[in-house]
Amino acid sequence: MTGKFLKFFSPFVRVLPEIKQPQREVAFKEKFIWTAVVLVIYIVLSNIPLYGVNVAETTDYYYWLRVILASNRGTLTELGIGPIVTAGLIMQLLLGSKIIKVDMRDPYDRAMFSGSQKVMAMMLTVFNGVAYIIGGAFGTDLGIAGAVIIFLQLIFAGLVILLLDELLQKGWGLGSGVSLFIAAGVAGQIFWNTFSFIGGTGARGILIAFIQSFTDPTINTLDLIYQDNAPSIIGGVTTLIIFAIVIWFESTRVEIPLAYSGHRGFKGKYPMKLLYVSNIPVILVNALYANFLFFGQMLAGPDSALRGIPELTFWLDLIGRFDPPTAAAGGQGNYLVPNFGLLYLLTPPRGIADLVASPLRAVIYLAIFIFLCIMLGRLWVEVSGLAPRDIAQQILDSGMQVPGFRSSERIIERILKRYIPTLVILNGIIIAVMSFFADSLGALTSGTGLLIAIGIIHQYGETISKEVAASQYPGMRGMLGLD
Repeated sequence: MTGKFLKFFSPFVRVLPEIKQPQREVAFKEKFIWTAVVLVIYIVLSNIPLYGVNVAETTDYYYWLRVILASNRGTLTELGIGPIVTAGLIMQLLLGSKIIKVDMRDPYDRAMFSGSQKVMAMMLTVFNGVAYIIGGAFGTDLGIAGAVIIFLQLIFAGLVILLLDELLQKGWGLGSGVSLFIAAGVAGQIFWNTFSFIGGTGARGILIAFIQSFTDPTINTLDLIYQDNAPSIIGGVTTLIIFAIVIWFESTRVEIPLAYSGHRGFKGKYPMKLLYVSNIPVILVNALYANFLFFGQMLAGPDSALRGIPELTFWLDLIGRFDPPTAAAGGQGNYLVPNFGLLYLLTPPRGIADLVASPLRAVIYLAIFIFLCIMLGRLWVEVSGLAPRDIAQQILDSGMQVPGFRSSERIIERILKRYIPTLVILNGIIIAVMSFFADSLGALTSGTGLLIAIGIIHQYGETISKEVAASQYPGMRGMLGLD
């Protein structure tokens, strides 16, 4: 029975454009082509500037999270995947806390839940667009006509991004648009920070600068070992080390022995990754951070109208106090750096110098980050079909059981509870600590973005392997989980 919450969204779901699921089996080559087309469209959107906006005169509220949100300042992808991820987080929280009632086994309820999530993503796009314009993110002298034009561009781009993501998730392509866009953005930033020929020593790609240091007397090789706010040798090495460590963790599994209940002698294993929920907690935490950062800067930033009320100064400083606006590279306007308050504690150290200067802040940030990764990881397990009771039911449905135990859902669930809660905690700790050190040691991109991208690339590798195997042996599709 569909709940009142989903019924409220029903009229909007009917109005929104929808990508239909394929009524036939989509070949791997066709999926690959559609995935490439989606990526090309997103890259094109990321390079089309918003008409009527001069970013050189504006403040970038999402400066620290651009890579993670797959957004590009001053372009049609200004909002990136932020509304989609935030809508997903809100819907999962409502579902996991039992505030809304949804029977995910009912196809109609499942479709309505997915449709409601799309509607909420568009509502958040509208809300963020209005907040951006009112908050002066695009300047304060737009005029009514200019504000309307910018707003319509953001709505159009938000709808296109939503449909691109749905196109892949409905089975026409590989993976999801959210994952694809993040991975592409992080890969592009790493490539630029490694091989860029443009700019001075501090802005040049670290590999190019290192090679040129042997022939150019103006470049000191030792200076390239570590540079604040610029690519460095330590950052490059850190990126490679983090990449290797994450791949190792992604490949490490805990295996539970299984046996077919109806056929003696047939045995199998149920593998559970050490990173049980992979990079999902990091994405969810950063969706929360993005909203805190956005509204915190609007309320407590130096240009906020509330700053003119002396009685509110103390409370605004608790939200965040900022250094004078810093100019972003490439004429992309300004950005704010918090130096006090909640936003300061939610911002990771940017380099070794920042870490050494504020060790207490770094410890508090890491503790909050670990806590949120664990809690949101546990929530995701409950609502995504990865909880012990769900896995136990899957094992029984496949006709298998744990050797030496009765074929009972409760018994298998009890066995799984020995492992899954511990794996979720370890998952949260590992990804939080690696993200922290990647940021602190100056990796060639955001530490969190690097972790997310590595996990996504690994998942894409597994997906492609399964698709190739299924194309060669169609009978294995069910066994590989592709049907």
